[in-house]
Amino acid sequence: MDMLVMETHDIQDRLDYKRGKKREEQLRYTDVHVLERERGLSIKAAPMSLVLQNTKSKSHLFNILDTPGHVNFADEVAASLRLVDGVVLVVDVVEGVQVNTEQIIKHAVLEDLPLTLVVNKMDRLILELKLPPSDAYFKIKHVIEEVNTVIENTIPGRGESRRVSPEKGNVAFACSSMRWCFTIQSFAKMYSDFYPGPSKLPGFGVPMKGLDIDKFAMRLWGDIFYNPGSRKFSRKRQEEGSQRSFVHWILEPVYKIYSHTLSQSPDDLKDTLEALGIRLKPSEYKADAKELMRLVCQQYFGPALGFVDMVLQHVPSPEEGAQRLLQKHYTGPLDTKTAEAMQKCDQNGPLVIHITKLFNATDAKSFTALGRVMSGTATWPQSVRVLGEGYTIEDEEDMVVATVSDTWIAQSRYNIPVSGVPAGNWVLLGGVDNSIVKTATIVATKLPEEEDAYIFKPIRHFFESVFKVAVEPINPSELPKMLDGLRKINKSYPLITTKVEESGEHVVLGTGELYMDCVLHDLRRLYADMEIKVSDPVTRFCETVVEMSAIKCYASTPNKKNKLTMIAEPLDPGIAEDIEAGKVNIKDPVRVVGKFFEENYGYDLLASRNIWAFGPDDMGPNILQNDTLPSEVDSKILRSVRDTLRQGFSWATREGPLCEEPIRNTKFRLTDVDLASEAIFRGGGQIIPTSRRACYSSFLMASPRLMEPVYSCSMIGPADTKSSLYTVLARRRGHVLQDGPIAGTPLYNVRGLIPVIDSFGFETDLRVHTQGQVSLSLVFDRWSIVPGDPLDKDITTRPLEPATAQQLARDFVLKTRRRKGLAEDVTISKFLEPELFRSLKESGVLDG
Repeated sequence: MDMLVMETHDIQDRLDYKRGKKREEQLRYTDVHVLERERGLSIKAAPMSLVLQNTKSKSHLFNILDTPGHVNFADEVAASLRLVDGVVLVVDVVEGVQVNTEQIIKHAVLEDLPLTLVVNKMDRLILELKLPPSDAYFKIKHVIEEVNTVIENTIPGRGESRRVSPEKGNVAFACSSMRWCFTIQSFAKMYSDFYPGPSKLPGFGVPMKGLDIDKFAMRLWGDIFYNPGSRKFSRKRQEEGSQRSFVHWILEPVYKIYSHTLSQSPDDLKDTLEALGIRLKPSEYKADAKELMRLVCQQYFGPALGFVDMVLQHVPSPEEGAQRLLQKHYTGPLDTKTAEAMQKCDQNGPLVIHITKLFNATDAKSFTALGRVMSGTATWPQSVRVLGEGYTIEDEEDMVVATVSDTWIAQSRYNIPVSGVPAGNWVLLGGVDNSIVKTATIVATKLPEEEDAYIFKPIRHFFESVFKVAVEPINPSELPKMLDGLRKINKSYPLITTKVEESGEHVVLGTGELYMDCVLHDLRRLYADMEIKVSDPVTRFCETVVEMSAIKCYASTPNKKNKLTMIAEPLDPGIAEDIEAGKVNIKDPVRVVGKFFEENYGYDLLASRNIWAFGPDDMGPNILQNDTLPSEVDSKILRSVRDTLRQGFSWATREGPLCEEPIRNTKFRLTDVDLASEAIFRGGGQIIPTSRRACYSSFLMASPRLMEPVYSCSMIGPADTKSSLYTVLARRRGHVLQDGPIAGTPLYNVRGLIPVIDSFGFETDLRVHTQGQVSLSLVFDRWSIVPGDPLDKDITTRPLEPATAQQLARDFVLKTRRRKGLAEDVTISKFLEPELFRSLKESGVLDG
């Protein structure tokens, strides 16, 4: 981004030796948060609108979101992907594809977003690894193939059309610190521009006569060889002295530029540069090596025209992008006038804006909303309807009318006020943030022909918030101030979750230690401006079952006129993941849902057509299935309580019976019902809590277990640190999955798994044991069953002593219940009918 900013903003003087700052320091233009400047890493996505020129000198408006690279802030990436029409993936040529890079590629591919690749930090091949050009080619090729492998694994059989390759024009090569970037097509044009007539290239002795740029570019990658002696290309290395064309025409000139600039005396360098048409001021030859190298590269490579051409060629127009966005994420029909206006990006159509991100104002008291204008024109002052994530046609509670007070074009460090922003562009809105929590859909107060308003789906993040701390003010009288601060961090961070436990404890959930550190900094210094106490970090858990319920469990309504019978059992492997990935939608027609389960999991027709709900929400990893027989149950009466049964199921799966953590990977089968014939006796007040109790009792009789989140960890360091990595990981219940060298480097990449609850302080521990030589990435990977039975009362844990493997589940449940202010142990009799409980005790199924 700094390179593009430097090309479009007149800020060169700020980089001079001013106020003691050296010119080689990074501009970091889009890092505006105080922690971003202090720590040297991006925390927030930063929007910018830039006018960039292509190789034909035609200007184009680019809307760009510069997203954080650290894996903890992947929520910013997910929020950004909803607004864009394409992705430019920047990969370090030395380190290659890492865990966070893999997740971003997968998410972009599943969103059907075109992917372009920038292989960055090319100078590391020359200055750090000191690879010869021929070896550098293989290193670059290896990085590109790593990206293609992830794409192919994400969409098996369909990855070929999404491949990235320099020949296709969707791969660029760059060194952002030296501010240069090119594609093989733009490099071919450089030859054409430098030597338009029959002249000779320095050092090659090849005459350039009427160069066909496109044909030349197609020969600059892959297994195509060039022989300077015969001046011929071939697909096989047939002659001595021939080498790959990419090495000969691109890498060797780049290597020569670096070697001459860094090794020659000023007088010799001046002659060399002038032969290339590069002219520097006499004072600039006296600059330090980095600055001199940057000046030379800027003149040699010129502006990033190849990058602009690449994006223009492979990223679709806003109109094409809008059609993809509507098909994937719009909840309304696509044949209405409003939908048609959105597909055409009609600036005269009804106003619709998709909001995905909130940015705090300079005073941190209010927020501005970043969104994409889907149709119409955003102006101010303008009265609009703000539709929240919970808005539906049937329930309009999550809707408020607000007035747009300002419209801006976001430029990261500053905003440009404008009178209106037409469809197809991004806009920053003021005055509409009060009712927005994460995302929203803004529509005109009146749509054509009294059409119903529909929303865009909430963002589904590819990571989960599993890192949890409790907060409280040091001064109790400042509790209202802290609550206001918690509401603001909930708006500011897309994946942050705040809630209040039954004990009154205020809990904050995030993705990891660094993420939570930034959140708490903003809470203390930016939004609440107060001192707070923070508990030791813990983690979220989930509850599940490993067997089918030992008996059919029934529950009667409080008025004793209705009875529900259920069985709980584990879901088939893969179903929970498919539901969460959106591969099946419970709102689809029954036939569509049924077909998915028949084809993928072998469900019979009756079972597949009677899946009533996923829980706790429409993409939740649990199933409610109607397993009653039409011959035994009045179907009409059963349908009348279907919605209330679902609500009870949703309530139960949101807070399980073990420690009020969400239930996961469980199917609840409704096997029998006995319902009152009069509707007044089977209302929601009777059915909902009874449905919940039936779910709980069947769950507790199905060998319940606790699940914990597990991180996938990627550790990169020298080979001699491997033994330390294994030791530190094993001490924390972790294990290594694979390890191997990073091609072309002295580094090793060790990948493994570690439970989140044992990962606190892991990075510090790792750095201490390896003298800071290892970098670590932790990514949420899966849910894993905790060893041991959480209901085994024979297990006793002692204070200040670590629990053994078989004590862990019991230990976690007891501590979680205490922390939440619940009773010491799970009381099964609370959920079972008295007569059922007595019979189970007498038969020995339950202990006394």
